[in-house]
Amino acid sequence: MPGMKHEKLCVGPVAGVDEAGRGPLAGPVVAAAVILPAKGVPRGIDDSKKLSASERERLCARLTRCAIVGIGIVQPDEIDTLNIYWATMKAMTLAVDALAVELGQAPGHVLVDGNRLPRWTYPATPLVGGDAKSLSIAAASIVAKHTRDLIMIAAADVHPEYNWHSNKGYGCAHHMKALREHGPTPIHRRSFAPVAAAYLAREGLFAQETTS
Repeated sequence: MPGMKHEKLCVGPVAGVDEAGRGPLAGPVVAAAVILPAKGVPRGIDDSKKLSASERERLCARLTRCAIVGIGIVQPDEIDTLNIYWATMKAMTLAVDALAVELGQAPGHVLVDGNRLPRWTYPATPLVGGDAKSLSIAAASIVAKHTRDLIMIAAADVHPEYNWHSNKGYGCAHHMKALREHGPTPIHRRSFAPVAAAYLAREGLFAQETTS
């Protein structure tokens, strides 16, 4: 289980940062930054991938009440412009910037899940596998994942054929089949190969129809 070992080595207040949504074909990439309270940390915080959706929902609600939270969202069109790596770095920066506004000052240190840091001025440490080691990063992973899931569930109501209620935009078999049959939506990431191929296929079909 993640703990506070890494937080205790840093000058506080210490924020944990993690992201959700690097791999999907559709939807935004979302990052969260969380500073946990000295007392009253909710029990059960863990790497979001190890938790059920209902557990993430419960913990996210608790965290938004007791912790200082910042969220950063980068939409698909900007992902296509920046590429997913730099879009993720921007989402993390936006999350810490939002947290700093909420806190009223810059955090003393930022622990970031992964092996790279955004180009920012915050004192920070990358931590590979951080969501399994740092309680603050694990908390951020829960907030980021639940926030993004809510965005994709709302999008699924508009585009039900893609089954985003279930797959959240990842390239599962049902999503890929719908992409081929219905073509990309405005929130698909055009720079991702399966989506780009679907665009080309639809353009080719349109060209055939207009010349026949």
